[in-house]
Amino acid sequence: MRGGWVVVLTTAATREEAERIARALLEEKLVACVNIVDAVKSLYWWRGAIETSNEVLLVAKTRADKLPAVERTVKTLHSYEVPEIIALPVVSGSDEYLEWLDQSIRE
Repeated sequence: MRGGWVVVLTTAATREEAERIARALLEEKLVACVNIVDAVKSLYWWRGAIETSNEVLLVAKTRADKLPAVERTVKTLHSYEVPEIIALPVVSGSDEYLEWLDQSIRE
């Protein structure tokens, strides 16, 4: 398969929650890799007010056809009422990396 790769962004309340979500996505072969970035400060609108939170960012690499299952898994394990689940298209990448990505999540 060529094309159809995405980077999925989500934030978590704690490092432990982020690792639990990342491991589940990997064990289910829904993603090839998850980067966990500590100490993200988020400012956002919530219920009519601007909120501030310290969060942990997850950056996951997968194929677009895996997105529905990724979303279900994240929502099941997440503590937030409305977790961030955003997919950005990968427009280019090294052939070797993209081949590794495909091989890592093959059924």
